[in-house]
This record gives sequence, C-alpha cells and structure tokens, in this order.
Amino acid sequence: MSPSLTEQQTQALQKIKLLALDVDGVLTDGTLYFGESGEQFKPFSILDGLGVKLLQNAGVTVAIITGRKSAMVAKRAGDLGILELLQGREDKLVGLNEIREKLGLELNECAYVGDDLPDLAAIRSCGFGVTVPNSHWFVRQHATYCTSAQGGKGAVREVCDMILAAKGLLHTSLEAYL
Repeated sequence: MSPSLTEQQTQALQKIKLLALDVDGVLTDGTLYFGESGEQFKPFSILDGLGVKLLQNAGVTVAIITGRKSAMVAKRAGDLGILELLQGREDKLVGLNEIREKLGLELNECAYVGDDLPDLAAIRSCGFGVTVPNSHWFVRQHATYCTSAQGGKGAVREVCDMILAAKGLLHTSLEAYL
C-alpha cells in the first residue's frame, strides 16, 4: 500500500531523475557498532537494497552522500550498483550539486533523504526533500515528506516505491516478481 501524497508531491516525484541518500540514520538506523579491535559494523536493510535496484532499473540514478568514510559503505554501494558515492562530505548540498551538475540535472529533478542537520540544506533545496520519523525534529519540520518507516528499516524502499508509483512504474516493477 503506497502512502497518500498530495497532487503537488506526486508531480514533484514524477520529475525525479536522481535519488541521493545519506547513510547513518537513513540507510542504517543510525547506530554505530564497534568491535573489540575498533572495527565498525553497520546494518543495512535488504528492503532498501531491492528498492534501490528497482529504481535504478527504471532509469533513476541513486547516489550516496555521507559525512563519514567507511569501507562498508563503499561495499554496500558497489553491491547495489551505486556509482555516485561521495564519502567524507559534511556539506551535503555541495555534494548533491556536484553530482547533479555532473549528470546535467536541475535541483527539481533530485530527491534527497536525510535525517539530521547536515542534511537540511539538501533536503530544502531539492525537488523532493525527505526525512525519516527518527530524524531530528527540526529536519522533519523542513522536509517535503517524512516516511512511515524508520531509517534503516525500509524508509529508502518507501521512497523508491513512491517515485516508481508517481512515474506509473511501480506495478510493472512488482509484477516482474509474479
């Protein structure tokens, strides 16, 4: 069941050609796990991964812009076929603009999903700014949309499905699995 969107939100989603994602708090639940030797672990949702692949198969580019640097994120991006990966980028809007200019896109053709203050400028500037329910309250006030699913628990899949639905491609994407 897809969420109820306003006509304005649906029209904005129809234009999306790039979905840019933060990692901690969006692709993960924001928890950092450390092992005895200092190694880090991050849980990623399989639901989100398939959503990313379905969106890419429909011709929408997916990018990751994260403030941290992590081999795990590079591995996850590689596993999902995400070619646009910017790590160690605190200014997410600068990163978003770098990717969109490289791809020849306008801001209104970009969606961004973030959860905290470093994501706010990108959320406010793009065509469809999304946050998650476990985001900072100030970010939720400024986002176009807040997902039902928590970060790291299917929120990205929800956004992917919304974009596909707005473009009239969701049912075709799902029926391929029947």
